[in-house]
Amino acid sequence: MMMSLQSTAFQRPSSPSPPVVYKVVLTGGPCGGKSTVQARLSTWFENLGWKVYRVPETATLLLGGGVRFNELGEDTVEEFQENLLKTLLQIEQVFFDLSKDSTTSCLVICDRGAMDPSAFVNPNTWERILKKLGKNNVQLRDGRYDQVIHLVTAAVGAEAFYSLENNTARTEGLELARELDANAAHAWVGHPYYDVIDNSTDFEAKCLRCLSVVCTRLGIDVGDQLMPQSKRRKYLIRKMPSDDKFGKFQDFDVVQNYLTSGDEDVQERLRKRGQQGHCTFMVSRRTRLSDGSVIETRRQISEREYQCLFRTFCCRQTRQDSLHSNSDVASFAIVSISKWTCIKNHATKDVKD
Repeated sequence: MMMSLQSTAFQRPSSPSPPVVYKVVLTGGPCGGKSTVQARLSTWFENLGWKVYRVPETATLLLGGGVRFNELGEDTVEEFQENLLKTLLQIEQVFFDLSKDSTTSCLVICDRGAMDPSAFVNPNTWERILKKLGKNNVQLRDGRYDQVIHLVTAAVGAEAFYSLENNTARTEGLELARELDANAAHAWVGHPYYDVIDNSTDFEAKCLRCLSVVCTRLGIDVGDQLMPQSKRRKYLIRKMPSDDKFGKFQDFDVVQNYLTSGDEDVQERLRKRGQQGHCTFMVSRRTRLSDGSVIETRRQISEREYQCLFRTFCCRQTRQDSLHSNSDVASFAIVSISKWTCIKNHATKDVKD
């Protein structure tokens, strides 16, 4: 089997100074790409030298504990959504408080936000919940987050890709997914920095558009790296350049494990990436479709999940990321499979005739 060595991020334009804390909400209906985009944003900004916090989706935590929303009575639904909102706010506050003490620029990515529970109850119920908690829509919607990105569900415009296998706590069909997507969109209308990312492009371009809108809001110049025509080229090099050939750079240790699959059109990969013993973990799945196109999904996982899945073919890298020019980024990796070899990743833009 041919193994693909593919890095998961575009890298290293300069970040804003002085350090900032930026809070982003990813919202939308089921199967919109929130988990994958959260992972892509994390890798991108970590490569910039930012500290990134990923706030998990509270509803998934609760539903994963055995709660079945369709089994709840009307009064229980209201109580559940009230408790969900209280839990969500407290979980977020943990990460918000941590971000205040960061000595570098910090990105906090929330998988859904405080207005999302309103998509699952009627307006009167929502108003009662807010009154009980002493909150209001303006406070939760406009004053809590710097940017809201609505990732439109695949059930709207990309039905062939609609799937719930990436989140076992979800059970929505196409029609309900469309309804919930519209409700989520309505819940966040009014936020001063609200971006909608639809399915008018393929999924890879959808992810790049998300990266682009965040960088644009922050004033980060990414050149043409997030253009759909942007390609990553990889070259074998005889010898690693000396460190003085680079400007400022950061080293990352990367371990990639390729999981066995009974389907030759599916490739699954684990990725452990870190510095100084502190690591993040990710699982990605690449599926080749009948028309030859490839769709890739990614999600962050815990260290425990990683250890449970940790098997089979292993590829180790020591990555060195640095800014080569304003719109041209070099990323070098020492890769160990069965022997040592050098690979250079080079981001550039293809110009079609």
